[in-house]
Amino acid sequence: MYEESSMELAENKLIVLYILKLLKQPISNTQLTEIILENNFINYFTLQQYINELLESDFVENTEVSNKKAIKLTPKGESVLSFFEDRISPSKVSTLSEYIKSHIDLIKKELTIHSDYTIGKNDSFIVSLKALEDDTPLMDLKISVPTKKGATYLCSKWQENPSEIYNEIMNLLFNDMN
Repeated sequence: MYEESSMELAENKLIVLYILKLLKQPISNTQLTEIILENNFINYFTLQQYINELLESDFVENTEVSNKKAIKLTPKGESVLSFFEDRISPSKVSTLSEYIKSHIDLIKKELTIHSDYTIGKNDSFIVSLKALEDDTPLMDLKISVPTKKGATYLCSKWQENPSEIYNEIMNLLFNDMN
């Protein structure tokens, strides 16, 4: 069975901390896992173990962003990273920096744009559409629709182009203000 060296184990945990530092905001476990797996740094099960160990040692912590669990770097984790960041291989630092740079808009969109639906009264569905900026709600809209198909359609439409929809709503609301 493959045994990871202590140097590799340390570097892999530092990579997790480094990603959180680069992003400067909490991200979901799913997003963090996606970044790591897409770059072939750590396998899924080992990564989940590392995240738990980092949580237990207070280097990262769980937080809530729009009723969803997210992971963020703690001051203790930041301090450890500042001491040992040079132990991450330059090629991995470069790969991560490029990846984050090219995916940051999508990552931020996933963190700031939310859509969901629940079953309402009379077999209707309540669709919740949210847009956040720095944890401040820009818009939080709830709409009742008669079918699940309609609810899933609104959720996907919102996820596809939230800026355009937000701007149209704001324009309609402020249309006759002047």
